[in-house]
Amino acid sequence: MFKPLCGLLWSLILSSLAHGSPLAESQSHLLEVRQSCNTASNRQCWTSSFDINTDYEAHVPETGVTRQYTLTLTEQSTWRGGDGRLKYSAMLVNGQFPGPTISANWGDRLQITVINNMRSNGTSIHYHGLRMLNANTQDGVNGVTECPIPPGSRKTYTFLANQYGTAWYHSHFPLQYGNGVLGPIVIKGPASADYDTDLGPLVLSDWYYGSVFEIAHRVNNPSNPFIPNFPGSPPASDNVLFNGRNINPDGSGGTYTRKTLTKGKKHLLRLINTSLQNAFTVSLVGHTFQVVATDMVPIKPVTRDHLFLGIGQRYDVIINANQPTANYWFNVTFSALPCGQSDNPYPAAIFSYSGASSASLPTQRGVAPPDSRCAAPERDYSPIVSRSADVNSFAPTTSHTLNVDLTVDNSQARVFWPVNNSPLRVNWQEPTLRYVANNTLSSVPRSRNLIQIPGSNTLTYFLLQNNSPIPHPIHLHGHDVMILGSSPPLADPLAETQIREYNPNTDKSTLRGNNPPRRDTTMLPAWGWLLVAWRTNNPGVWLFHCHVGWHVSQGLGVQVLERLDALRDGGGGSLGTVEQNCGNWAGWYPGSTWKQDDAGL
Repeated sequence: MFKPLCGLLWSLILSSLAHGSPLAESQSHLLEVRQSCNTASNRQCWTSSFDINTDYEAHVPETGVTRQYTLTLTEQSTWRGGDGRLKYSAMLVNGQFPGPTISANWGDRLQITVINNMRSNGTSIHYHGLRMLNANTQDGVNGVTECPIPPGSRKTYTFLANQYGTAWYHSHFPLQYGNGVLGPIVIKGPASADYDTDLGPLVLSDWYYGSVFEIAHRVNNPSNPFIPNFPGSPPASDNVLFNGRNINPDGSGGTYTRKTLTKGKKHLLRLINTSLQNAFTVSLVGHTFQVVATDMVPIKPVTRDHLFLGIGQRYDVIINANQPTANYWFNVTFSALPCGQSDNPYPAAIFSYSGASSASLPTQRGVAPPDSRCAAPERDYSPIVSRSADVNSFAPTTSHTLNVDLTVDNSQARVFWPVNNSPLRVNWQEPTLRYVANNTLSSVPRSRNLIQIPGSNTLTYFLLQNNSPIPHPIHLHGHDVMILGSSPPLADPLAETQIREYNPNTDKSTLRGNNPPRRDTTMLPAWGWLLVAWRTNNPGVWLFHCHVGWHVSQGLGVQVLERLDALRDGGGGSLGTVEQNCGNWAGWYPGSTWKQDDAGL
């Protein structure tokens, strides 16, 4: 009897929306009944009309529900963090780190008001991983989709939760999220395997006791690198935090984050790497991870005993609590390669079975997994909703090849990461969408690294070539990318100088075009190449950039403009909203002490 009732309620909701009438106060009850097919024994179901096989890019179960959140950003000269140590220039969300979890159901609308109560910084909040279909104006990227929100002002972002899974929000003002402006996002929906309990997000963050703004001055200085003879090299993080907590490296303070497992049950865990610099491999002693989503893409379940997370990446995993009742270490390990190190050599959290002593530590350290070489086995992941690309006809083009270099400008005494010989630099007062609104794209400066893709709903390919020994986590806004192929990771890129360029004669056979892995953040190997593709079906100007905080600040990114005509016609949201904070910003910025001295991102 349930499914017909569920279908009837869904029809009533759709009818209400179609006629523009508000839902009754009982909407939460209707939503609860409508979702009751998503049970511990059938997580693939969501409603009578939507399930794990639904193409979420084409169909969304709009609920008529709006979830409202307020994020108030504050700045503290010193703040005692979750490891017991003082941090300088902490920037917090609602007085905490990480910020509060934004939670919604698939098809809900989110209304998020950001209040900037910081003293010296503008801000904008990006919703990393959320596609923002037809809502480019809400993407939260100062200098691209909006002017920054100045101190004393606010902005409300409104958008539909088109897909489901695990995401995160963070400031896109330069390096600001490294001081604390970030938090998790959970959009509830179906899953490709069954579980009993959702443990929620586990936010992994590198942590710096000093101001990341001050650290950046040294990272940018080619004559004073943290690693000798390696300009642009960053420091090791002071610690790694799990949901904002850990003991500090010398063991004199702080507390371990604990998660509770129920013996005999299966638990969904949402892993998020929100770091500025550190990539991690994670493992849980005595247990495996059943991976059910890569970023926000549901996949056919795959079992792993460890996982590599580049910066910005997420995994939804299921943990089967089938071991003896005890406490178990959840370990973070680092690659010996240059994708992040920490002064805490053994970062860890504790997973405790219900009934285990809460006062005791785990007794088994576990075996360190193999060195990740700063890469994940992406080819092993197959999305539930399939996409394909014709790799046989792919041929590199100059306009869609992005060459990444590490350069030193001695005249400015600065380190840059240019793309095609141009380090990205936005202008906070003139966001790119302003040029779109004013029909002045022809006057966009070269330094904006703007690439316009002609046509509509076409498959576009980008070949990224890394001419450096540093791997990069590459993130695209507004899309998941198909990962068609990449060069294998090197054992010791710092000892190499040979660039491995894409060679169709030898590399084409390694490409995967039939339902390749998809996600919004993937790794560009050191001295190597990465081939990705996506369909231009989301009008907007989308940032395509490295997610190492120092690197995007030093220019490693481009802007991709797609479906210009639709964007001008409001297909990315009302362009009039771009002006929302520009007047306030223009009134505040000239008298501020903080002036743009980097990419602005």
